[in-house]
This record gives sequence, C-alpha cells and structure tokens, in this order.
Amino acid sequence: MKKASFFLLLLSAAVAHAQQANAPFAIRYFETSAYSKNFTDAFSGLVNQAALPEIKQAVAGVYADRRYMLKELSSYNAALALPSRLGGFGVAIHYVGAENLNTSQIGIGYGKKLNEKISIGIQFNYYNIRLAGYGSSSAINFEAGTLLHLTDKLHIGVHVCNPFSSKFGKTRSERLPSIYSTGIGYEVSGKLLISAAVRKQENTPVDIGTTLQYIIADHLFVRVGTGTSNPYYFFGLGIQWKTFRLDAVSTWQAPLGFTPGLMLLFNFHEDKSNPEIEK
Repeated sequence: MKKASFFLLLLSAAVAHAQQANAPFAIRYFETSAYSKNFTDAFSGLVNQAALPEIKQAVAGVYADRRYMLKELSSYNAALALPSRLGGFGVAIHYVGAENLNTSQIGIGYGKKLNEKISIGIQFNYYNIRLAGYGSSSAINFEAGTLLHLTDKLHIGVHVCNPFSSKFGKTRSERLPSIYSTGIGYEVSGKLLISAAVRKQENTPVDIGTTLQYIIADHLFVRVGTGTSNPYYFFGLGIQWKTFRLDAVSTWQAPLGFTPGLMLLFNFHEDKSNPEIEK
C-alpha cells in the first residue's frame, strides 16, 4: 500500500493541472474565477498572478481535499491576496502527502495593472519533496502571466510555470515540469461566468477544461466543470454569509475515483458589490 501511495503521489504531482509545479488537485475549480473582473477570490492569483490586481480587498482562503479518498494523498492549501496602491500581492501555500512522504510549496506573487486593459504578474516558489529515510530535496522556480480585458465582460490570459525546468534531487537530475496555459472568461451577467482554458504540461497530453459558475439564489451558487486529459468532472456548491464563503467540492476522475474537498474564504471587509452575494 505504501508503494502504491508513493506512486500515486508522484503521479499526482507530475500531472497536476496547475500553475505551480506541484499544485492543488482542484486547480480547475480555482481557475473558474481567474479570468474575470467581478468573480475573483483568494485563489485566483494562484492560477494567474495577473489576476491579483483585480482583487479589490484583502481576502484569505484555505482548501483541503483527500485525493481518491486516500489518506496518504490528503492535500492542504492556503492563499492570501492583499491589494495595495502598488498592485496586488499574494501568498500561496500547498502541501500534499503524509508525515513520511510529502511535497510542499510556498509562493509569493505580485500583479500590476499596466492600464485598464492589461495586467501582468509573477510569482517565485520554493518547492520541497520529502521521503522518510531518504531525506528531502528542494528547488526554486517561478511563474508569470498576463491578462487582457477585451471588454468589461470578456477576458483572456496566458500563463507559464517553471519555463526553465528547475532541477532537484541530490544529483540534480530530476526536473519539475514546465506548464503553459491560456484561458478565457466571459461574464454573461453578474450571476453567470463561463470560462475555458487550454493547458500543456511537459510530456503530458494537452488538457482542455471548461467551467461555469452560476448564482442560483441569494448567497448561493454552483460551479461545474470538466477536462479532457484523463477525463475529470467537478461540482461545487458555495454559500456566502457576510464575510465568509464555504464551498463543498466533489471531483471524479476515472479510474482513480472520487475526491471530496472543502474551501473556506474570508474577506476582511464585507463587499456588497460582489456578484456572488447579489440577488
């Protein structure tokens, strides 16, 4: 069982659909809000750092899931976004695994508006993998992105992660994969957001993902999505209450199975204009 879990951990780290070299399994869920102006949240800057200046107030979030219902693949994530006059700053933390076998990453990002139409962003990450009895190894990498707001409703972006394939391991012979992606989001209304992204990770097939978020009632919304690479599907139900938001997430990927997740967001100030809490 330990060997199988170790294999799954390496597999999930290698094929994670992410802007980080080792990213949350629910990156597609986070991605829903990245290509927008009015639907951003704490995790939007994790997907594309150019989304950070679109976050209007300080917000923090935590997310946890259990990949394929395996304790050894439990994943924990935290994000913090802080707007300022200089631009948007962000912190992203990711951990997956168990005490004896785990990978982790912490990143510090920054995004800035060049004008009302174009934003850019960059993030530097410290990555670490640890296996009991064998020690640990680390690497430093970076990611960068841009967002173009074609109209108030239509947004497109490009992102690259680890373009120079950072090396780790005692002999520095292991490499973190490079990941390239482009995404588009359309805010049909203050209640409906549709987005899609094409992602190519080194040595893996192209993944095309589509997502939708819809506010079905006051303080209540749903997110649904799917992807083509090792086909997966997710469904999320979110509840907003004052400055808090709680999302229950369910992801299915054959043949590995079901991954349950929970996300909690906290806005430091209640934002009445946020479309997620509009009637």
